[in-house]
Amino acid sequence: MARTNTTVRRTGTVIAFTLMLLGALTMVLPFLWMLSTSLKESKLVFDYPPQWIPNPVEWEHYIEVWHVVPLATGLLNSLIVTALVVVVGTLSSTMAAFAFAKLEFPHKGAIFAVLLATLMVPIVVLIIPQFLIYAQIGWIDTLLPLIVPGLLGNVTMIFFLRQYMLGLSTELLEAAKLEGAGFFRIYWSIFLPLCKPAIAANVIIVFMATWNDYLGPLIFTNSPQNSTVQLVIASFSAFHAEQTDYPMVMTASIIAVLPVIILFTIAQKYFVNSFAFSGIKG
Repeated sequence: MARTNTTVRRTGTVIAFTLMLLGALTMVLPFLWMLSTSLKESKLVFDYPPQWIPNPVEWEHYIEVWHVVPLATGLLNSLIVTALVVVVGTLSSTMAAFAFAKLEFPHKGAIFAVLLATLMVPIVVLIIPQFLIYAQIGWIDTLLPLIVPGLLGNVTMIFFLRQYMLGLSTELLEAAKLEGAGFFRIYWSIFLPLCKPAIAANVIIVFMATWNDYLGPLIFTNSPQNSTVQLVIASFSAFHAEQTDYPMVMTASIIAVLPVIILFTIAQKYFVNSFAFSGIKG
């Protein structure tokens, strides 16, 4: 009987490992194909069977791509937008999360419910009103529509950090108040450091969402000097698919995805720890 249970457990482990391996391959293979294509000649892109290790290897694409399109301008614009949204938006979100988790004020529950309800509104529904407002105040074809809303905080981050802060002891706040500390001092000196893992995890998510945003820049900007890196990559696409320079597209994509990979590699420990310790607590 014991031998049968061991066999069943091993079989389950093998099946689970196989499924996870297949899942990992479906995510890694497109990236490897992108890397391989960026090093190929255009005529070899659609060869069958695919040639995973190109021969010859065209490293020149990583030099030429900077001269074919304004990739540096796109990267700089994306960096400006993402840095401001991540830094200032994270600060706003943590302050709001602290207020909803640890402070008492009138109608707190109702205000938080309304805030969460905004998550149910599809983004596409908001595009036309936003465009009309931005056109009225002269923000079209500037980076302001991509930056200013993000400075006010992120509802998903507020919700996640509130749940995390609810798990922290309220006695810390009471003890600090007895010592004469104000609410901002308590937030800045006590709760903000304690939330580092959760903040790091959310910073990665917001960074990826802002860096990879395509719809916003496409609608609110129209000149090359205000294009983000996603629009610059899209500008490679020709009307006829066979005329698109896929090696250049993949080269620019590899360069564009590097900041995300670097950030995730640096903060991976916080990302995993945050979800492991906090979860989603009601």
